[in-house]
Amino acid sequence: MTAPAAGETSQTDRPGPPPVHRRPRFTPTAVGFYAVIVLLSVWLLFPIYVIFLLAFTPTKFSIDAARPDLLPIHFTWQNLIYGLTNSNVPFLPSMYLSLEIAFIVGFLALAIGIPTAYGLSRLPPVLAFGLTTVMFIVNMLPSITIAIPITVPFIKAGLYGSPISIALTQELLALPVTVFLLVGAFQGLPKDLENQARVDGAGRMRAIFGNLVPLIVPALVASFLLAWMLSWDESTFALILYNPATPTLPVQIFLTVTGRGGDPVVGVAFSFVATVPVIILVAILQKYLKGEDLAAGVRG
Repeated sequence: MTAPAAGETSQTDRPGPPPVHRRPRFTPTAVGFYAVIVLLSVWLLFPIYVIFLLAFTPTKFSIDAARPDLLPIHFTWQNLIYGLTNSNVPFLPSMYLSLEIAFIVGFLALAIGIPTAYGLSRLPPVLAFGLTTVMFIVNMLPSITIAIPITVPFIKAGLYGSPISIALTQELLALPVTVFLLVGAFQGLPKDLENQARVDGAGRMRAIFGNLVPLIVPALVASFLLAWMLSWDESTFALILYNPATPTLPVQIFLTVTGRGGDPVVGVAFSFVATVPVIILVAILQKYLKGEDLAAGVRG
């Protein structure tokens, strides 16, 4: 091994890289941020937790108790079994009807929202934003003021109490949200994609549905999910237009809890089971619900 020449420094004597000073992980700002997240999570999940307790706790420890327990000390399946098998309050017909209406609203929102959003996305941004804002006027008005005048045409057409009448009225609330999301998705795509497809001989509809729509699948899934959930939870339109023989699930819960001789146990059981389809649908579609995908950019 040769010795270093005069004026040279051996490799072992050379100074290493400066030490990296890492910021402590639990700074006061980080602790406060996580504390806020925990508090918001508890605030949002507490109603679901209460429904869980009421559904699986004997009534003498929950509804009939002067001081109900907030811990799942006692457990029973009887409340759920009694609520779902009560012959006086049919559960399955109401649930099937709500599922049918929710899927009609979701798919109809996409069928109308895609061409509408595409047309708005090709307008100047100021004009597109103005027209999209006008669509939200329906959402700003109280639902009861819209439901009453809409009921009259459905009565004359013989559609009062039918699933399609409820779905069409709920579409008034779901469509603006769908268009708003899809306009941003189409605006995030380069216009050269459509121009190139048109140059290659594709018609406008083929360019839209063959080239553009596949690139905004996350926005489509988010729009469908929001429209579906809005219909699943909507009760004002469904209450005014419902068929007494088979009301939707939210109306059935309302009538069961507030009606004369209503049974709160049945309402609690219905409310708990009503969360199951939402959880299943979100679990199936969650792989599309990512922030970077909803930006509607072109992914390589």
